[in-house]
Amino acid sequence: MTQGPNRLFDEFAKLMTDAAGAAQGLRREAETAFRVQAERFLTDMDLVKREEFDAVKEMASIARVENEALKVEIESLNKRLATLENKPKPSRRASSAKKST
Repeated sequence: MTQGPNRLFDEFAKLMTDAAGAAQGLRREAETAFRVQAERFLTDMDLVKREEFDAVKEMASIARVENEALKVEIESLNKRLATLENKPKPSRRASSAKKST
C-alpha cells in the first residue's frame, strides 16, 4: 500500500506538467494571434518602418547641408553681380570716337 500515495502523487505531478505545457501552448497561440492582428492593424494604418524613416531623415539632413551651401553660393554670386552692375560701363560714343580717329 505504500505504493498507492506515491503513484497518486506521480499522476498528479504528470497532470500538472501536462496542464502547464498546455497553458504555455495556449499562451504562445494567443501571442501569435495578437501579433498577427497588431501587424495587420499597423499595415492598414500605412505607418512607416523605422529603416525607411531613418533613410529619409538622413536624406533630409544631407539636403539641408546642400541647401545651406547653395544659399552661400547664391549670396556670393549676387554680391558679384551687384559689383559688376555698379561698375561704370564704357559708353558707345567714347568707344566709337576712338575707332574713328
